[in-house]
Amino acid sequence: MLKIKDLQAGLEGKKILQGINLEVKPGEVHAIMGPNGSGKSTLASVIAGKEEFEMTKGEITFENEDITELDPEERAHKGIFLSFQYPVEIPGVSVTNFIKTAINETRKSKGEKDMPASDMLKMIKEKADLLEIDRKFLSRSLNEGFSGGEKKRNEIFQMAMMEPKLAILDETDSGLDIDALKIVANGVNKLKSKDNAVIVITHYQRLLDYIVPDFVHVLMNGRIVKSGTKELAYELEEKGYDWIKEELV
Repeated sequence: MLKIKDLQAGLEGKKILQGINLEVKPGEVHAIMGPNGSGKSTLASVIAGKEEFEMTKGEITFENEDITELDPEERAHKGIFLSFQYPVEIPGVSVTNFIKTAINETRKSKGEKDMPASDMLKMIKEKADLLEIDRKFLSRSLNEGFSGGEKKRNEIFQMAMMEPKLAILDETDSGLDIDALKIVANGVNKLKSKDNAVIVITHYQRLLDYIVPDFVHVLMNGRIVKSGTKELAYELEEKGYDWIKEELV
């Protein structure tokens, strides 16, 4: 589904990613871990096509199509979803209207008509129930006055509505208490299928107790330096990253 080959990229002239190789197949969950400043969020941003990041080498293919030159919205229309560490507040735009616009823009890009209002309402009800979201929440302005947990749950709701092929969760667990973490993880697990894939970027092994990865990759100094199964995450929790640094010397 996603193939990254020798990806090098940076921000404002500073090189951050130093040659990333990664392959994600449908049905898989990949966790990317690593110390602060190792390039985890940069990798998420580059896959999603955020324009402030400059890709200097390599290629990104999604479903066998080179997406290197595509804009963020074109990538989103193809089914790539990025949840942010710090979601933006948009006063005056309700959660429901935001979702409706996003879905219909994606349909338009495929030459389809807007989703009928009755189908949209039915889908909103189903997904809100699935994620245990109070429907009053959906008429509020997007992320305005939301707690950390509500913002993250709202992003998972957006993901549920958009039904992406590849969901990238960038430190979705940061600032969440254990109850909010469980709700977010539960939402992700309910949305997983053999046809979609998830990349989870996290500092902490605790999220991986709830969203169990097939593969764990350690990113350091802009490279994937070690890959393994979920057992690797437990090892990192126990020993930190120093032992990997020592192995690299």
